[in-house]
Amino acid sequence: MIARLRYWLLAMLALPALGAPAAQAIDIGEVVTPLGIRAWLVEDRSTPVVALSFSFAGGTTADPDGRRGITALTARLLTDGAGSFAEQAFKRRLEDAATSVSFGASFDRVSGSARFLSANRDEAFDLLRLAMTQPRLEAESLRRERARVVAALNQAEQRPASVAARTMMATMFAGHPYGGDPDGVRADLEAVQPEDLKRRAQAMLGRTGLIVSAVGDIDAAELARQLDRAFGPLPAGGLRPPPPDWTPPPRGRTMVVERGVPQSVVAMALPGVPRDDPDWYPAFMMNHVLGGGGMQSRLFTEVREKRGLAYGVSSSLRNYRKAALFVTTTASANERVSEAIRTIRGEFARLREGGITPAELADARTFLTGSLALSLESSSSIASLLHSMQIDGLPPDHLRRRAELIAAVRAEDVQRAARRILRDEALLTVVVGRPQGVATGD
Repeated sequence: MIARLRYWLLAMLALPALGAPAAQAIDIGEVVTPLGIRAWLVEDRSTPVVALSFSFAGGTTADPDGRRGITALTARLLTDGAGSFAEQAFKRRLEDAATSVSFGASFDRVSGSARFLSANRDEAFDLLRLAMTQPRLEAESLRRERARVVAALNQAEQRPASVAARTMMATMFAGHPYGGDPDGVRADLEAVQPEDLKRRAQAMLGRTGLIVSAVGDIDAAELARQLDRAFGPLPAGGLRPPPPDWTPPPRGRTMVVERGVPQSVVAMALPGVPRDDPDWYPAFMMNHVLGGGGMQSRLFTEVREKRGLAYGVSSSLRNYRKAALFVTTTASANERVSEAIRTIRGEFARLREGGITPAELADARTFLTGSLALSLESSSSIASLLHSMQIDGLPPDHLRRRAELIAAVRAEDVQRAARRILRDEALLTVVVGRPQGVATGD
């Protein structure tokens, strides 16, 4: 399945501007079940495998007061026994059915995935249903997983990169749920009891706001039947309230968090643009040229190659339901970190003022047009892509239009996005270490 599917995706993503017939080869079907569950389906019969990617509205930002971290904890425990099957018996059933099922949580959604042989689909969907509707969530599983999460939280407090990332988020989103750690805080986690997990599972798993994508050896009628079997017993519920709106801080600042390490870690954040903003694709290309393009990016060239200030430096766009960020990260020796920060800010200014070159524009178009298809190496990765499109509110034909949208971005569009995003007065810089020449201040 994957070889042929990936080939057609390459054709679809790379050639629509040329009007190639292959651009229409992928058929993303929209399935509506008798119970009203909606899903996207890419059907392919060449390999007997089915992959699902799905999620529920409401993530860790919906953690109840005094129970921060319970959503992520509950999600991870859903497959530790279900129905009449204790933990090890349930895991054996999954293995015997050649089925994998997993759950997790982000700020905005509780997500899940499943992969199984199409011949075993009845049992696979039954096991998925049990995990969602009858999770055991027993005391021993809670004790073990809670200990693991608390240990990870303790370790994160000692890692400069984790401290920088958490300080950045807590500062950018002060007073907003996005400012909290999705994994929670120790005191709240220690107070969680099995009954809390069961109440949280019932609250967070419902058909309203459910998004599903499927790829593989299954047709629309069979998928509809199986989705109703697996998800139908979940409560319909009402629409969960979204996180509150976010207002970016009125101005940027520099923060130094002292740690006795020889190398300082730097996280720099700016308000970004939402996924549905007209400037999203210009910002996407701006990020690639500036720091998202690996060894070909300006930041890598200037910070590492020319000056040897850091082993690595990169930038990324981050989108949440109620916020967007542009983030740059690096690490440099304490005595050189101030120069690294000045160099990065200098590249921000150079892009704002001078834009990008025709060669950079052409290279970015070529890479960004083809890179997505090259990442689609399995039915699961394709299902995940379709699922992310659904979350972003993109239509099924967006894959066909994506190359056209990238090709339509002009150099002046990228510069406009740079002027909009790369603003010195809005820049938050967090440095963790003992940086020379860098101090906390506005």
